Amino acid sequence: LHFLSNVRHPFPTVDVPDHAHYTIGSVILAVGITGMVGNFLVMYAFCKSRSLRTPANMFIINLAVTDFLMCVTQTPIFFTTSLHKRWIFGEKGCELYAFCGALFGICSMITLMIIAVDRYFVITRPLASIGVMSRKRALLILSAAWAYSMGWSLPPFFGWSAYVPEGLLTSCSWDYMTFSPSVRAYTMLLFTFVFFIPLFVIMYCYFFIFRAIRDTNRAVGKINGEGGPRDSIKKMHRMKNEWKMAKIALIVILLYVISWSPYSCVALTAFAGYADMLTPYMNSVPAVIAKASAIHNPIIYAITHPKYRSAIAKYIPCLGVLLCVPRRDRFSSSSFMSTRRSTLTSQSSETSNLHRAGKTRLSSVSDSESGWTDTEADLSSVSSRPASRQVSSDIRKDLSDFKHTSSLRLNVKSRDSSIFDRTSAQSLAEPILNRTCTYISVSESLQEVLYLTSLIKSFPAHSALLDI
Repeated sequence: LHFLSNVRHPFPTVDVPDHAHYTIGSVILAVGITGMVGNFLVMYAFCKSRSLRTPANMFIINLAVTDFLMCVTQTPIFFTTSLHKRWIFGEKGCELYAFCGALFGICSMITLMIIAVDRYFVITRPLASIGVMSRKRALLILSAAWAYSMGWSLPPFFGWSAYVPEGLLTSCSWDYMTFSPSVRAYTMLLFTFVFFIPLFVIMYCYFFIFRAIRDTNRAVGKINGEGGPRDSIKKMHRMKNEWKMAKIALIVILLYVISWSPYSCVALTAFAGYADMLTPYMNSVPAVIAKASAIHNPIIYAITHPKYRSAIAKYIPCLGVLLCVPRRDRFSSSSFMSTRRSTLTSQSSETSNLHRAGKTRLSSVSDSESGWTDTEADLSSVSSRPASRQVSSDIRKDLSDFKHTSSLRLNVKSRDSSIFDRTSAQSLAEPILNRTCTYISVSESLQEVLYLTSLIKSFPAHSALLDI
């Protein structure tokens, strides 16, 4: 292989068979179309579904945005230049193309690190992380990630390294082939702060996630009906679901690292002074593999994330068949959620006048629920139902005991005063209890159970007021 100069084109070409260009162009086109469609579906599903629009999921959306923009800015140009077998968009086009590839690639890696850190705090410090990650804070973190990525993508415009054609000379990247102090310094710092440090942070986070899961399993295994078994069951379900989400993130990270490792090896080989050992194929193929990392997220989340599959099936029914979503899950989700919201609204309006004294308590519980929702946003609804049913049945039993105790108290008071055949306390409490029991019979979520628990705890205060 040898380089040839072309008089009409300022950029050189490489002497390789035409089918090499066409093959790489076809692969890039397939990767780009798959990445654009898949990441667009991720963004569409997470933006349309209210249950998915949580602060933690904003990191997933940002990852999909960076992958989508990577495909949009790289695929059409790379495919076109492959057909022409040379770079045809000039020096400024080369710089802009390489800048976009660097910006979105770096931002993807930093976002993966953020996801790992977020999972680390949620799993290893669940109580401390409740309510910490708000939407505003998530936006600030993502803004910092974009600024950090921009800071490492701009230096080649100002003379620190440069953006030049690479591989088969049909795409551009930063200059890692030139053996000069400036280029070598930029290459080493770039890999240190963009690849190795984020990779170390990710490995650190997942090491302690593994340890937290192991310690929790051992602790729960030692419980033999003592110290609140129901709490242990709920915590175990929660940890299992969090671990499920952590495994998804871990798979994404591993695939991303595997995708960028060949490219990193090529750049570090040139950094070490062995650039003459690298052929155009050895430069081009790793670049194609690196760009293919943009298709991993939609594939993994479409296969393993039940809420994502349900949201896609709900808004794009034809894809529900491809994602193997049961027909009942495509239509029952929206109607069930609307029923639960209407029930919750009616319950709140009916009991507001009778429970003004408990406003402070309910308000505090509502705040904690909102934090709990942010923390538990990624949990699978299917896996959390057994714990919800268990708590619902326990509350149902507590309600019956409370109703019986209230009836005895009111009967004794009636005999003493000979006035109350049916006291006002009964008329006020029983309709609320009946409506609450009806509400429990249709509740399937942990949030509703928390609301009911706070509602029940407010009853004794009102009974005491009526006994005066």
